[in-house]
Amino acid sequence: MFGKFKKEQSLVAPVSGRTIDIKEVPDAVFAEKMAGDGLAIDPTGDTFVAPADGELTMLFGTKHAYGMTLDKGVQVLVHIGLDTVSLNGEGFTALKEQGDRVKKGEPIVRIDRDFIKSKGFSLITPVIFTDMDVLKSFEPHVGIDVEAGVTPVLTYKSK
Repeated sequence: MFGKFKKEQSLVAPVSGRTIDIKEVPDAVFAEKMAGDGLAIDPTGDTFVAPADGELTMLFGTKHAYGMTLDKGVQVLVHIGLDTVSLNGEGFTALKEQGDRVKKGEPIVRIDRDFIKSKGFSLITPVIFTDMDVLKSFEPHVGIDVEAGVTPVLTYKSK
């Protein structure tokens, strides 16, 4: 019975695309793990979903990023694109509201890929754990093609 509390958990891809090492992200805040650790996805899709069951504890007003709190206080941030905050929400449509409970795979934000790319922004999306203190270990799955809401991209054990 007690073994289930140490069970490995996983996050699924919040967007379809290809995973890359967080150190390869062309933004020092993410590449140097200043905001947390995880991986990034070079997306091919336009709908961003919940990577696990939890609460949508943060949805930026600009809709370019969202944070979730999962079981045992695990916190995850999905940052859609790089420097996309400067778009002030243009090209982003929120499908959920901050405070909503969401299930793995449930759509949270939809983007207008062509618009964002036409403005010269990268869509590389960091997916990071923002509070490493609650994790015992984690493993990113880099260099793989992933499907939003389906493919595991990070496995972890919480303390």
